[in-house]
Amino acid sequence: MQQTYNLTWDLDVIFPGGSDSEAFRTYLKEIEQAKGEFAIKVEAFKPEHDEVKAEQLIEIVNHLERVSKKLREASAFISCLSAQDVTDEKASLLVGKRSDLRAEMEAVNSKFVQKLVQVDDATWDSLLQHEGLKELAFVLNEYREKAKELLSVDQEVLINDLAVDGYHGWSQMYDTIVGKMKVEVEEEDGVKSLSVGQASNKLGDPNRDVRKTVFHKLGDAWKEQSALFGQTLNHLAGFRLQTYKHRNWEHVLKEPLQINRMKQETLDAMWTAITHNKQHFVKYLDKKAEILGLDKLSMYDIGAPITDSVKKSTYTEASKFIVEHFNNFSPKMADFAQMAFDKRWIEAEDRAGKRPGGFCTSFPESEQTRIFMTFSGTSSNIATLAHELGHAYHQHVMNDVNGLNQRYAMNVAETASTFAEMIVADASVKSAQNKEEKIALLEDKIQRSVAFFMNIHARFIFENRFYEERKEGLVSVDRLNEIMVEAQKEAYQNALDEYDPNFWSSKLHFHITGVPFYNFPYTFGYLFSLGIYAAAKDQGNSFEDSYIALLRDTGRMNVEDLAMKHMNVDLTKPDFWEAAIQLCVNDVEEFIELTQ
Repeated sequence: MQQTYNLTWDLDVIFPGGSDSEAFRTYLKEIEQAKGEFAIKVEAFKPEHDEVKAEQLIEIVNHLERVSKKLREASAFISCLSAQDVTDEKASLLVGKRSDLRAEMEAVNSKFVQKLVQVDDATWDSLLQHEGLKELAFVLNEYREKAKELLSVDQEVLINDLAVDGYHGWSQMYDTIVGKMKVEVEEEDGVKSLSVGQASNKLGDPNRDVRKTVFHKLGDAWKEQSALFGQTLNHLAGFRLQTYKHRNWEHVLKEPLQINRMKQETLDAMWTAITHNKQHFVKYLDKKAEILGLDKLSMYDIGAPITDSVKKSTYTEASKFIVEHFNNFSPKMADFAQMAFDKRWIEAEDRAGKRPGGFCTSFPESEQTRIFMTFSGTSSNIATLAHELGHAYHQHVMNDVNGLNQRYAMNVAETASTFAEMIVADASVKSAQNKEEKIALLEDKIQRSVAFFMNIHARFIFENRFYEERKEGLVSVDRLNEIMVEAQKEAYQNALDEYDPNFWSSKLHFHITGVPFYNFPYTFGYLFSLGIYAAAKDQGNSFEDSYIALLRDTGRMNVEDLAMKHMNVDLTKPDFWEAAIQLCVNDVEEFIELTQ
């Protein structure tokens, strides 16, 4: 009898009892205590008066690592609780508790990093040669350089304290509203009330009438809440802009580029290369419209299947397919994926009450990860599952790396996930049973390129323009809709018939406080992973170890240095990006040839 996998995850193995867990409440008290001990050590650290001893700095840094790991562990558990059931009020209270803990920890950490600035350069260089600090040199230098650009300790602490009920509060408000939203959708067995995540899954339905109806029903639902979402977006941006102004930061991209450890030249080179090659993807969109019997695609047609019969897979079939094809590139990654399925590290059940979207979160103390998604059997769902397993594997190979060196930026985080997704997408095309299936799977693969080169580009253009207007005052909902459509028209090069003015309200990423400009890192990760994928096919058996080495370095290098060390490429020049995009152009050319 074939083994079947459970679609729900096991959280009890980490903290039993869900949002009522006594073990978790005890753990939160441990964090409070560890945070207090860290604060005492930071207070006793007085580089402006005393000679700085390496032993004292090592002790503080080791304590920082322990508290950070515990906070990440608790944060991951709270994320899982709030995602699996948006009606869980106790989980919502824990989200608030998490914000408080993070703000308190950030306040102590601000004091610590600002004290690092007071260490003179010669002493600092000498300290970093010490055995206990040498491996953390990159991160500690980063702390010190960032601290030089911040306000005084008291001002930064005040900003963090006010952010709990201001900045982060607006983001939580958004999550709460979305969690309660319902969309009435006609199904074969009658009208059903679906969450926005469940309704969004229907935008991949082969029937255009279904897609169009759901798209407009979703649009109405987002429009109904747009006054509230206009408030959340304006106030989130306003908080950021005020903070930047007081720090004398002139450019809104300063923080996101700093967070992603990349240069403006790299970002510019990437978008320039994409813009130069957009005509190929416009040609694909035109061809798809022709296949579907349309003059032009609308936004809800981009993800549509091009055949009436869509191949569906069970969760178990998808799991086995992923493990099998991971194994062709990396047996260690395949073994890890198998363990994740066996140990129920994945929440994939298609049910009401879950938040929309998917994510992977890490439990660094338990050395486990958890993946969240809603699986309905489509090839897109299989790609999402592979994507999140790529994230999980990235953390897995870093479990024995110092916790402070595990904090890799979002752009390289998206590299491991997109690489895993690429393996499965390519394997799906190659394993097609006939020409029609091959065309459908190839088209599904090209949809990802369109998402990264056009959809993500639209988000980037929108956010840039919105921030410029927000500097002058609040931006109305009508104007937000206009900026969104203008950005989509530019990004898709006017290739569509109907756009989505409500996208700014429906896309969670615009309302997340942890990462500003939560868009371009996806495109970076996609293209960077294409370069890695090409290298994997060339290197054969030697690839696995070099890939793991690259992943382990992601938390302790700038992306330009990482690329040069492991791939010998210069990311600030267009050559790498052009070569990576060409792999996607090849897919388009094959698709057009097969559909002549």
